[in-house]
Amino acid sequence: MTKPRRALVLFSGGQDSTVCLAWALSNFHYVETIGFDYDQRHGVELECRLAVRSQIYAQFPSWGGRLGDDHLVDLSLLGQLSDTALTQQRAIEMTSTGLPNTFVPGRNLIFFNFAAAVAYRRELDVMVGGMCETDYSGYPDCRDNTLKALQVALSLGLDTPMGIETPLMWLDKAQTWELAATLGGEALIRLIVEHTHTCYLGDRTQRHEWGYGCGHCPACALRMRGYKAWRSRNPEPPTAFDATDRMDLR
Repeated sequence: MTKPRRALVLFSGGQDSTVCLAWALSNFHYVETIGFDYDQRHGVELECRLAVRSQIYAQFPSWGGRLGDDHLVDLSLLGQLSDTALTQQRAIEMTSTGLPNTFVPGRNLIFFNFAAAVAYRRELDVMVGGMCETDYSGYPDCRDNTLKALQVALSLGLDTPMGIETPLMWLDKAQTWELAATLGGEALIRLIVEHTHTCYLGDRTQRHEWGYGCGHCPACALRMRGYKAWRSRNPEPPTAFDATDRMDLR
């Protein structure tokens, strides 16, 4: 028999990482979460992390039984080094590099290195991230090749296999909503709408059909378009759902 795999989810409290957490809980025997405080402008997401975890325990007991510890890492130094619209009060715009100024250089590389150190100590053998190369802003550290190379480097550096799983890599936002519905039905959709945070400006004063946010920043626009495209094909809420029906434990 193969050893049951144990996962560490890079969990921000946003839509994508929440879907990844649900995916991990449906695919692995034991799951922990890790978040990073890098003085991000939308720091409200750190509070949403706790709300999402609490709701998973309450609404999905079969998942809650496999959801273990949460880790929050202080990476405020990254915020001090980064001169971006995610770490400074400035307008979001495109730069001469062709990337939006929301790009925090090396962020995902740093995240995975710290996550790998935690995973190694906690005897977790796979890390799960919500990076995507389909609906994204061109961030080079979200690309599949970048993460495959990083997986090799981390495994060599730790002298132990350390996997990186990216279940959203080739999905657009409508397909991400669809995956959420497949994994957790309408209950998970409602959880994402009410308790996750995506807006770059950290706005939780405006409630939309797809969740909270300013409704105008790139993150809100992407989430809104994906939700509307998915709902146009799925106008009626799914029927009652038991998360155990979708489990494929590794």
